[in-house]
Amino acid sequence: MKNLFTEFNIKNLKIKNRICIPPMVVPLAEEGYVTTANVERYKELAKGGAGLIIQEATCINEDGLLAKKQLGIWKDDQIEGLKNIVNAVHEEGCPIFVQIHHAGVVGISEEPICPSPYKYEGIGRTVIGREMTKDDIKKIQKDYIEAARRAYEAGYDGIELHGCHGYLISQFLNNRVNKRTDEYGKNPEIFVLEILEEIRKIVPKEFIVGIRLGGFEPTIEAGIKYAKIFEEKGIDFLDISYGFSNEMDINVKEDYKYSNAVYAAEEIKRHVSTPVFAVNGINSADLAEEILEETKVDLVDIARGALINPNWANDAKAGKDTGKCLNCKGCAWFAQSKVCPGRVVFERNKA
Repeated sequence: MKNLFTEFNIKNLKIKNRICIPPMVVPLAEEGYVTTANVERYKELAKGGAGLIIQEATCINEDGLLAKKQLGIWKDDQIEGLKNIVNAVHEEGCPIFVQIHHAGVVGISEEPICPSPYKYEGIGRTVIGREMTKDDIKKIQKDYIEAARRAYEAGYDGIELHGCHGYLISQFLNNRVNKRTDEYGKNPEIFVLEILEEIRKIVPKEFIVGIRLGGFEPTIEAGIKYAKIFEEKGIDFLDISYGFSNEMDINVKEDYKYSNAVYAAEEIKRHVSTPVFAVNGINSADLAEEILEETKVDLVDIARGALINPNWANDAKAGKDTGKCLNCKGCAWFAQSKVCPGRVVFERNKA
């Protein structure tokens, strides 16, 4: 494991290995506020030995929620609870970023916003996003900026702008969703760059600001273009995943060994020197090591593996079984079932 367990730095932040636990929403909050269950969850993950944790999508305003029990960062009095998560993770010697998020048209708002009108058919509902006015855009940008300030005051080591998976920033960047004719349509990255510029004015230079970016938005060529622009403007890392799910062209050779998202990360890494994270289907330590070696990405995101086995990194380092997601048709873990088959199997084998 000559790559997986080597140290890595993002700016001045030392990361003890190349394993990141990426943001995964688990609805445990109460009206946007941190609960004991949230703190305990991150404490357990931090004990597991990963080099970095990125806290789940944490919403910048109430209208941008993706779930009723989603964590929030839209009020100053939420900072105290968020500090409890940070402190619990830091006590275990692990750095933590927070992913700040707005769902846009794919959220649970009854009147969701979108860069331009877009019909979205979600689970059990169909909505048409209301086109954002310039005032809407400035207000939402301010919400992102204020959320970043709160993240810094809560003690996070950095933030990740949620720019993929069909959420608001993804909606701006995907030209099949964003049909605006102004500057936010012609050069949609401006929406992000203006946020980034203002965040830099209010936090110290060592505070890390990255983005989770769709590799196919809607094509890999667009993903590469945005990655290069954000690197030029000083983004600190690029965490690559999928874009707007209904509006992507994924043209990957059938014999490509890894997932489509890993392909996107590999292709983007060819064009930038900024740290790049890869995700999806990385279900063993050997595979994680191989991906780091062959694709030259900088960190691997271990997502469902950490849900099944919060001690994934420690077990991988010790050469033990780390467990494996069984790819249930409907993820029992995220449905908050009391029984995750993959975790059941892992616990049984461990015993």
